Amino acid sequence: MEKRQDIVVGLIFVGIGIAAAWMATDYNGASGIYPMVLGLVLTLLGGAVAVKAARSPRNEVRPLVDAPSKMFTAALVATIYVALVVPFGFYTASILLMLVMPLALGFRQIGYAAVVAAVFMSLVYLVFSVLLEKPLPREAILTFISTGG
Repeated sequence: MEKRQDIVVGLIFVGIGIAAAWMATDYNGASGIYPMVLGLVLTLLGGAVAVKAARSPRNEVRPLVDAPSKMFTAALVATIYVALVVPFGFYTASILLMLVMPLALGFRQIGYAAVVAAVFMSLVYLVFSVLLEKPLPREAILTFISTGG
């Protein structure tokens, strides 16, 4: 993309972030804090992209996607992930995603990917279930185990 496109994309994300933060103000009680923070983070990151592009002296044309086959692979894996969240549960589907996506894109250090997946999902659990006290729905695998198969 050219410099102008980076500025426009950054400003689009600024707009989306502001809109998300604004809509979160209508949520009841503390339920709007998380989406508001995400909207503000999106605003800051979009602003950083736009400012960086505006300050950059370079303005050459770049391809939109360096590896189209990997983009389609990632989109396919993400689509399968979304389809698996309901039957498998969020945590199970997310761990599978974090193991399959790197492999599908050519990363071959499965041990490293497994450690990253475990650490990340532990952090997600701590944030949602412990810090925010918003547990996600029961995992399908736990339901299956507790009923004895």
